[in-house]
Amino acid sequence: MKHLPAIAIAGIAALALASIVHWRFASDLARAAERAAQGSTMVATRCGPIEVQQAGEGIPLLVIHGAGGGHDQGMLFARALVPHGIRVIAMSRFGYLRTPLPADATPAAQADAHVCLLDALGIERAAVMGISAGGLSAMQTAIRHPGRVSALVLVVSLAWRPSDAAAATSQASALAERILLRLVGSDFVFWATMKLAPDQAIARVLATPPAAVHAANAAERARVQAMLESILPVSARADGLRNETRIAKSLAPYALDAIRAPTLLISARDDGYGTYAGAQYSASRIAGAKFVGFDDGGHLLVGHDERVRAEIVDWLTRAARR
Repeated sequence: MKHLPAIAIAGIAALALASIVHWRFASDLARAAERAAQGSTMVATRCGPIEVQQAGEGIPLLVIHGAGGGHDQGMLFARALVPHGIRVIAMSRFGYLRTPLPADATPAAQADAHVCLLDALGIERAAVMGISAGGLSAMQTAIRHPGRVSALVLVVSLAWRPSDAAAATSQASALAERILLRLVGSDFVFWATMKLAPDQAIARVLATPPAAVHAANAAERARVQAMLESILPVSARADGLRNETRIAKSLAPYALDAIRAPTLLISARDDGYGTYAGAQYSASRIAGAKFVGFDDGGHLLVGHDERVRAEIVDWLTRAARR
C-alpha cells in the first residue's frame, strides 16, 4: 500500500504526457490539413475533377508531384520558378488530396487526365515536369500527346531500366519497404517519426542522406523540412500512395524513342530510390535529351537547388523560343 502514491503519481504523469502528445499531434495535423488546402481549386474536366494550384505568368508548366505529394508538394518545389517567367500549374494526381482515384489509375490514364486539365484551363501546349513518381505520367503525356508537350523535365524521376543497368544505390529490402510503408501509412506514426527520429524520416521517406542535410546551408535545411512536413496529412494521400506502390512494382519499358519534346533529366547517384540509372537509361533513349547528374544530394538534390532551378529555367526558356 505504501507504494500506491508513487504508482498513482506515475500514472498521472503518464496520462498528462499522453494528453500533451495528443494535443500536439492534433494541433500539428490540423495545421497540416489547412496548409494542404490552401491555394487550390477543383477544376471540372472531361476526365473527372482535378485539384490544381496556379502561380505566375509566362511559360505554362504543368508540375506533376511525386509519391506522398499533391498540388502543395508540386508548388513547394516549383514556386521558385515563378519569378523567371514561368506559369506554374501544380495539380494533385489520382488519389492525392482532393483528386479522386478512378478505377483506371495507371500512368497512361493519368497522362490523359493531364491533357484533360490543360483543355479545361484553355492551354494548348505546355511544358511538363515530372518529379519522382510523377515522372511516369509525365513521360506518358509526352508519348501519348506529343503535340501538347512543348518541353519535358524529369527530376529524380522513377523510370524503368534494363536489368543489367547497375543501380547507383542498393535496392530496398523487403524489411525496409515494410518500414517505409508503415511510416507513411499512419498520420501519427509519420508525425512521431518526424519529431523523434527526423533523420530516419529523411533517409527512409525522402531517400536523402541525413549527413547531406546537416552539412547544407540554412535555406536547404528549411527546404528539406518543408518537404517532409508537406507529406502530412498522410491519410489524405493514402489512396495515391497505395496505387503508387502497385505501379512501382510492375514497371515496364516505355516507348521513349517516341518522345519528341526537348527533354531534361536530373538525378543524383546517392538517391535512395535509385533513380540515377533509370535517368541515364532514359536519356540515352530520348533523342536530344540532356542529362544532369550529381554525385550527391539524395532524392531531394540537397546542395544543388540553385543549379537545378537554373537548368530548368534555361531549358524551358530555350524550348519556348523554339
